[in-house]
Amino acid sequence: MINGKKIVVVLPAYRAAKTLKKTYELLDHTLIDDVVLVDDAGGDETVKTAKGLGIDTYRHDNNLGYGANQKTCYREALRREADVVVMVHPDYQYDPRLAVALASMVASEVYDGAIASRMVTGTALRGGMPLYKFMANKALTLFQNLMLGRSLTEYHTGYRAFSKEVLQRLPLLANSDDFIFDNQMLTQMTACQYQVGEISCPTKYFPEASSINLYRSIRYGFGVLGTSLLYRMWRWKILSSRIFSDSPTLRLSSYYQDSNDEDLRLESAANIKSE
Repeated sequence: MINGKKIVVVLPAYRAAKTLKKTYELLDHTLIDDVVLVDDAGGDETVKTAKGLGIDTYRHDNNLGYGANQKTCYREALRREADVVVMVHPDYQYDPRLAVALASMVASEVYDGAIASRMVTGTALRGGMPLYKFMANKALTLFQNLMLGRSLTEYHTGYRAFSKEVLQRLPLLANSDDFIFDNQMLTQMTACQYQVGEISCPTKYFPEASSINLYRSIRYGFGVLGTSLLYRMWRWKILSSRIFSDSPTLRLSSYYQDSNDEDLRLESAANIKSE
C-alpha cells in the first residue's frame, strides 16, 4: 500500500512470454498489493508463464484488441477493490521500476491520474523510437494540447496510473477496443476536469517489444485528430458523443449487464476466462 491506498498493477498482454518474467520481477512487490494479467489471445506461452509466476491471469478466447484488454484489466482491478491502478506493459518497453512512482502521484491525491512520458528527457530516439513516430508524437501532442487546453509532453504513452474514482466514473465502455482507447481516456479525463501528472520514463524498442506498424500508426494518428476535434465540438456544445456521456450503462460496472442497445453490450464479456 501507499498512503493507505491499495495498489494494483494490471498487465495487458499480447505475446509477452519472453519479457513478462523480467517485467514482473522488477515491480516493487513491497508496495504493490496485487498484479493482474489479461492475455488477449496472443497464442504464445504468456498464460503459462504468468501462472508460473503466481500472477492472477485472465484470457480472452479471441483477440479483442488493446482497448478491450484494458477494459478487462480495469474491471478486474476494481473487483479487487483497488484504490490506484497502474497499467504496465509486460513487453518491457517501459521500466517497471517506475510503477510505484506513478502510483504515488495518485495515492497522494495530488493527481487523479499520472502518465510516464517518453518525451520529457528527450531520450526516446536514443531508445530506438523510429523517427517518424517521434515526429508524429510531437505534432499530435501539440495539436491535442491546443484542442484540449492542456500542456502535457505526450498523450501516447502506455504507462499510466489512475484513481479508482476515474475508472468508475469515465464511460470507458464507449471507447474503442483498439489503440485509440488510450487517447480517448485522457480526453475523457480532460472533459471531467481530472488532474493528470507526468514523470519522465526512458523507452526501449527491440524485437520483443510490441509496436504497431505504419498503417496502424497512421490510423491511430487520424483517430487522435478526430478525438481532439470531437472534444472541442463537444465543449462548444456543437456535437454530442457517447465517449463524453454520463450514462451509467457505459461504465465498467455495467460490463456484464444486459442492455436494450446492442451497441452497449461488449461481445468480449462471454469470452473472458480466469486461469
